[in-house]
Amino acid sequence: MRKRLSELEQLVMDYVWRNPGCTVSACRDALSAADRPLKETTVRTLLQRLSQKGYVTHKVDGRTYLYRASEPRTNVAAQAAKQIIDRFCGGSLEELLVGMVDNDMVSRKELQQLARRIGSKKPGGK
Repeated sequence: MRKRLSELEQLVMDYVWRNPGCTVSACRDALSAADRPLKETTVRTLLQRLSQKGYVTHKVDGRTYLYRASEPRTNVAAQAAKQIIDRFCGGSLEELLVGMVDNDMVSRKELQQLARRIGSKKPGGK
């Protein structure tokens, strides 16, 4: 089980998912352009933490580290959802989905469309 992401770590991960093989300075520039000015040392520290938590890996190109996500965003999101289901719903996906419908977070129509989409998947396919 991975440790949670802080808000700032999430911003960095969003950038890394969109830009595999990114550098610290490219990430800092992008976040600064998005009204989140950060020092290069701060971004480097965040990427090191994300590496320790298992969210990113890197390879070295000369003296430059190139970062990429260790898993696709959808895998990380699915793992986080499973933790929520296990922790708050006793492992019941049904309980979570009914709660989302009851709280107007998702409509019955959206669930029906999702069920059709899942039903059209080939067995054992991804």
